[in-house]
Amino acid sequence: MGGVRVLVGTKKGAFILKSDGRRRDWEIEGPHFGGWEIYHVKGSPADLNRIYASQSSGWFGQVIQISNDGGKSWQPGGNQFAYDGQTGTHQWYDGTPHPWEFKRVWHLEPSLTDPDTVYAGVEDAALFRSKDGGKSWHELPGLRRHGSGAQWQPGAGGMCLHTILVDPGNPQRIFVAISSAGAFRTDDGGVTWKAINQGLRSEYIPDPNAEVGHCVHRIAMHRARPQVLYMQKHWDVMRSDNAGDSWREVSGNLPTDFGFPIDVHAHEPETIYVVPIKSDSEHFPPEGKLRVYRSRTGGDEWEPLTDGLPQKDCYVNVLRDAMAVDSLDSCGIYFGTTGGQVYASADAGDHWAPIARDLPAVLSVEVQTLP
Repeated sequence: MGGVRVLVGTKKGAFILKSDGRRRDWEIEGPHFGGWEIYHVKGSPADLNRIYASQSSGWFGQVIQISNDGGKSWQPGGNQFAYDGQTGTHQWYDGTPHPWEFKRVWHLEPSLTDPDTVYAGVEDAALFRSKDGGKSWHELPGLRRHGSGAQWQPGAGGMCLHTILVDPGNPQRIFVAISSAGAFRTDDGGVTWKAINQGLRSEYIPDPNAEVGHCVHRIAMHRARPQVLYMQKHWDVMRSDNAGDSWREVSGNLPTDFGFPIDVHAHEPETIYVVPIKSDSEHFPPEGKLRVYRSRTGGDEWEPLTDGLPQKDCYVNVLRDAMAVDSLDSCGIYFGTTGGQVYASADAGDHWAPIARDLPAVLSVEVQTLP
């Protein structure tokens, strides 16, 4: 039947939640690195014992932590993230030039096939890669050297590279998303990049249809159809059927098209999930009702999923990396909130239950399906 390991990054440490394939009873381990912000924790698909964690604090800076035994013990990895070659500047909010400065690692994306290869998306926005299991890191500078790099500006949370997707059938093709620059794709392993924002429209920038400047919150794909991408944007849920070359809106009947996470059912490429929140200034569920919305048609038509979720006086948020799915036969869906709850559904969202209630604010949720 197998089991699952849910990896949770929070404002005050990392937690590991474990269950068997029934996903009814859960053990909670942690906090690992108690008191530290753990922006992201993710396991290697190529080695289920390998887990990477991004640990940071205002006092001690950024530390990459690595476990080779499923989270029982941890060792620090390499923590030098030096921008390669000409650093140049990007634009600040008021249009003035601002030097590129490394602040933290937002997202870690291990290779699907090689346990020693892992990518890191950082703030200020850049993409790094390690080929030695996180011991050393080297920038893929072609992204920042894209002709639009000097025009990138930070979003409200900073200028972060927060999404990394590697095409399962073609590891040379990688998608990234940056707040607030937009989405980009490489087809040659990171040497050159293309902005893939055609069809995005953002009323809050000088040119709503600009090549870059769009605040993309999250991108998701199904492994069986990597050419189909789903996006939760700063307003609008979008879909691309041609690997990002063009996008169309699929917000449909959502109560609001603002939110942060988006994910895809493990076995149904047209089934997607979002968590709408009221607005860009009010980061809580509409009407105080926590609802996950599911579309079984790849967008446009959405249904609220509420069974087991609070439907009164709920004012939490769900951040961009705080939703994940497992790959068991009955697909499990998981998400964490800024109120410290982690919810799970073992039946694709029909019914929900909290598997942790009183954690620190949740920053990320990832899942490993265990044999």
